[in-house]
Amino acid sequence: MAGVTGKRHSTTTAVALICACAAAVLAAPGTAFASPAEPLPPTKRSLEQVRKEIDRLYREAGTATDAYNAAEEKAEKQSQEIVRLARSIDKGQARLEKLKARAGAAARAQYRGGGVPDEAKLLLSDSPSRFLDGAGRLRQGQHATKSMLTEMSRTQEDLTTYAKDASAQWKRLEANRKAKAEAKKKVKKKIAAAEKLESRLEKKERERLRKLEEEAALERQSAWVDTGILKDAKGDATSPGKKAIAYATAQIGKPYVWGAEGPKSFDCSGLTSQAWAAAGKGIPRTSQEQWKQLPHVDVKNMRPGDLIIYHKDASHVGLYVGDGAIVHAPRPGRNVTVAGAGSMEILGVVRPDK
Repeated sequence: MAGVTGKRHSTTTAVALICACAAAVLAAPGTAFASPAEPLPPTKRSLEQVRKEIDRLYREAGTATDAYNAAEEKAEKQSQEIVRLARSIDKGQARLEKLKARAGAAARAQYRGGGVPDEAKLLLSDSPSRFLDGAGRLRQGQHATKSMLTEMSRTQEDLTTYAKDASAQWKRLEANRKAKAEAKKKVKKKIAAAEKLESRLEKKERERLRKLEEEAALERQSAWVDTGILKDAKGDATSPGKKAIAYATAQIGKPYVWGAEGPKSFDCSGLTSQAWAAAGKGIPRTSQEQWKQLPHVDVKNMRPGDLIIYHKDASHVGLYVGDGAIVHAPRPGRNVTVAGAGSMEILGVVRPDK
């Protein structure tokens, strides 16, 4: 993957694709942007307001999507833990039944002997050898009985603990189901509001709106590049990083669907988590947890394969591919694509394979 110095890597076709795509979206320092093919009518200001409102709604939908994904991930882990506890309880109950059966058999044997165990009878024998043999068997029997009673007590305690843990997990699972349902409602509400706002526009206005989105992104990218931030970003992708990049670039053109992790569609963190899973590295599912849990790297030291986290609430993420570009799943209504790494508000950079 090429850095800002022009150094190139030709490891995969996917990396070559990135270089070609990146050139289309990156603005060199001082680049002037061409105005749209036809002059915008006097409604430009109001259309710009619409663009900002749509962008706000989709960003809020992204935040709610992260909350949904987090609740879903927790619910899945809790369900797995409940299944594990249920199996432990089942095994514990089976073990307890066997111990009870053994205890019952010992009690019945003692009852049939008039309340005196066979070992005790042997102690009454006049034969010294039989006495010694009986004494040893008695000690063994007492030890076995004590061990059995201890094991029964421990098994019962384990079952009580398992039951309490399972009950607690059920409560957490229910809470996360409610959180998931609430987040789902918020996502749908925000997306519906954005789509309704856009649907009110005529076809030409929607086309101009798309141009305004691209123009705003290019302006932000140009301002970011003009800071000289990329001059020090000369790191090379690691072997796992190249695999993550290859996976991510192979998804270009697939639609954004909130909560999706592929293979046919993705949301932003679904794409990055699956890209690194393909590289053999498991990372958190959501962009917020990726920001919290993965090692942070200074932006000037970022290298291809790193994840760039966006917005103050860490609600968006893209995979850095070099040349100042990312591959990301932007929002509903858009496909996985290459974009300028500085085209959105950068919160920071994290490194999955540090």
